[in-house]
Amino acid sequence: MKVREFESHSSQETIRVGHQIAKLLAPPKFLILRGDLGAGKTTLVKGIAEALHAAEPDEVTSPTFTLIHEYEGTWEEHPAKDGRGWPVMLYHLDLYRIENERQLDSLGLDELSAADSIVLVEWGEKFPSVVKRSQGEIVMTSTGGDSRKITLALKDE
Repeated sequence: MKVREFESHSSQETIRVGHQIAKLLAPPKFLILRGDLGAGKTTLVKGIAEALHAAEPDEVTSPTFTLIHEYEGTWEEHPAKDGRGWPVMLYHLDLYRIENERQLDSLGLDELSAADSIVLVEWGEKFPSVVKRSQGEIVMTSTGGDSRKITLALKDE
């Protein structure tokens, strides 16, 4: 397991941490995004989406009621031969309102887990099938006020 830790003391810093984390997420990736309600998970995704040129931060919202948000961008850490970034799909899921594995099956997680995708799943730890599929996790822990400890743990590949 490779572990990286970050600290944030504001929403803007959390977005900047998202930029740093995006550089470490070579597709395909399927990660659980853990943290209490209000921990800043969606704010972190704003930074990841912006770094991937997939969306501006104000375009990224929590998928609590829609379950899945999809963003098309590029991963530029290792450019293609033409010097441009590789196309990447960023999927942000929120399983808070999902109650059982049967409901989860209707989301089509297999289809989302493509070679060009980064899948970030909030509340995925509720489901053994999601934990089994996961290649790691991003954990956000409040350290008081607006401060957060953000831990990225990736399974060795």
